Amino acid sequence: MSVTVRVPAKVNVQLAVGAARPDGFHDLANVFLAVGLFDEVTVTPADELRITCEGPDAAQVPLDGTNLAARAAVALAERYGRTPAVHIHIAKDIPVAGGMAGGSADGAGALLACDALWGTGASRVELLDICAELGSDVPFSLVGGAALGVGRGEKLTVLETGGDFHWVFAMAERGLSTPAVFREFDRLVAVADSEVPAPVASPELLDALAKGDPDALAATVSNDLQPAALSLFPALADTLAAGRAAGALTALVSGSGPTTAFLARDAVAARQVAEALSASGTCRSVRVAAGPVPGASVL
Repeated sequence: MSVTVRVPAKVNVQLAVGAARPDGFHDLANVFLAVGLFDEVTVTPADELRITCEGPDAAQVPLDGTNLAARAAVALAERYGRTPAVHIHIAKDIPVAGGMAGGSADGAGALLACDALWGTGASRVELLDICAELGSDVPFSLVGGAALGVGRGEKLTVLETGGDFHWVFAMAERGLSTPAVFREFDRLVAVADSEVPAPVASPELLDALAKGDPDALAATVSNDLQPAALSLFPALADTLAAGRAAGALTALVSGSGPTTAFLARDAVAARQVAEALSASGTCRSVRVAAGPVPGASVL
């Protein structure tokens, strides 16, 4: 017997970052949109906990206890007094270390799959509580759709969307460490010696999502981590410029990067942007996806 869960990538259409807190984290206003790039996480009973992985850049995925999928299985097992004896297999399609929450997606996927396999009957609230313990982006990977995350990003409010948004994602030649990007954010703030405002969601952006208006959304997207990502990986500026020149409505670094995201008016425009980016020589590969899509789902 095995259980397979499909779980989506995310793009941050707004990522507002506050000053560093005493615990080292940052308060966020994080507007998530789940998009149609998916990992599949399959759990099967085994003699002990082990992880395998296949797919693009699978060699970069840790196969030990640091993997969020393994940590999810252990966390659920501990709550229900059982041994996390499962084989977790991850079929990757979400970019690795790309700022699209691939690791968080695998954590949410493994949690939901183990819950189904073991018949623990955990409530949605309990699953979300475990997700929040695992990481800031993990709760959204379970919920999907569109949501505003505050606190570290783990406290979610589901948002209404009025239609599909079409995206192009350009994968970079190498990854970026999320902690390193936040450290660079803090360094740039210190150099500027400026006050960091409390993070709040843009009312205009939320309205654009609700109306399903890509032009209005393009005018309001923002990412406070983008300057830090560009500081650590300056070549991303060339990718952003190539996408804008190809007709994207807007271009931004996705989350902590280094994946760059381009909003297109419709599916046809997205394909045109993707073709131009592929030919530009500024990125390793290009993917097209639309959102919102559902969160983690048992297949």
